[in-house]
Parts: sequence; structure tokens; C-alpha cells
Amino acid sequence: MVYLKWTFWIVIWTFIAAFFHYTLPQRDIVRIQGTEIIRQDFSGFNRIFYAQGDTGNDEAVQNRDLRLINATRANGRIMVYRNEDTGFGWPPYFKLDSSNLQAEAQAAVSTRANPEWFLMTHYGWRNEFLTIYPNAISLRPIDGPEVGKPINWVNIVILTVFFASVYAIWVRWRRFRAARIDPTLEDIADSWEAAGDAVDERRGRLRRWLDSWRSK
Repeated sequence: MVYLKWTFWIVIWTFIAAFFHYTLPQRDIVRIQGTEIIRQDFSGFNRIFYAQGDTGNDEAVQNRDLRLINATRANGRIMVYRNEDTGFGWPPYFKLDSSNLQAEAQAAVSTRANPEWFLMTHYGWRNEFLTIYPNAISLRPIDGPEVGKPINWVNIVILTVFFASVYAIWVRWRRFRAARIDPTLEDIADSWEAAGDAVDERRGRLRRWLDSWRSK
């Protein structure tokens, strides 16, 4: 039973960690290599990893154009970002300017010989097997990779509020359990124990009565 309990909570917290890692904003220091538009089919399993079409377009279409931003990170790793509106859906970035961001990315293209570095804010994952891309949110020029990434205060605040809420709920639950549930369970256990004692007593009386008849 203990193993089932631990397995349950490990699975729950794994899903929570994956949810926050996918949804919360992340930042990469990148050099923009180029942009492109591809035709993407959204009818498969990976549909949940894509946002909607541009605001005002038909969201029920199974395939549509997808804007991509090709970049190289400061460590030399290739990274491809999608550029989609989130609109007023989830996650709540309220991004409505993907066309403008695509234009900014096109203007930010630079070469390896003369690199220009940018801070790319995005959310989501890159997975070649599932053909999914992180969604670019904003692009800001920086002096270079040596500048480093700024402190992500948004993530710190959100995670602090979340864990504080979880702790508050846990404390209240323990108090409620100690005040209401545990006494009730103890009363039920005492009742069962008393009922068992009563049954044993009746059996003992019956056995003594039968023994008295056998002795005659």
C-alpha cells in the first residue's frame, strides 16, 4: 500500500513539473539564422502541442501555414521555434502579434562571421520525434552571450505562489483531518471493537451453556 501511495504522488508531481516546465516562459540566447513558413498538419497526436491559428482565422482547419524561426544557441545547438498566436487561450500569454514577431526575426538574421545575439523568450518543448517546437513569445537584442540570462522573476513568483498555496492547503487538510476525520475513524474502530467484544462474549456464554449441558 505504501508503494502505491508513493507511486501515485510521484506520478502526480511529475505531471505538475512537466506542466510548469512546458507552460512557464523560458529564455535562450540565440543568433537568428533565418525564418520560413511550412504547411503543417494538425490532425495528429501532436495537435495539443500547438496553439491556434492567427487571431481572426478559422481555428478548425486541420492544416495551415506555420511560421518558424531558425536559430543557433550560444552553445552552438540548433533550435527551431514556432511563431503562433496564443490569443486568449492557454497558456495565457495573450500573444496576438506573431506577424510582427516574424518580421522582427527576419530583420534580426545574422551570420556566424558577424553574429548578432538576441534573447528569445518562449514556452514549450522541442522534440524532433513528435515534430513539436517551442513557441516564440518575444525577441530582444543583447550585447552577447557573455551578458547571460536575466533572472526569470515571473517563474519565481508563480512557483512561489503555487507552492505556498499547496503548503497552505496541506496544513489546513492536516488540521481538518486531525479535528474531524481521525476522531470519526477512531469512533468507528472503537465501535467495531466493541461489537466484536460483544459477539465474543455471547459466544462465550453459548459455549458455557453448551458445556453445562454436556456435563449432565
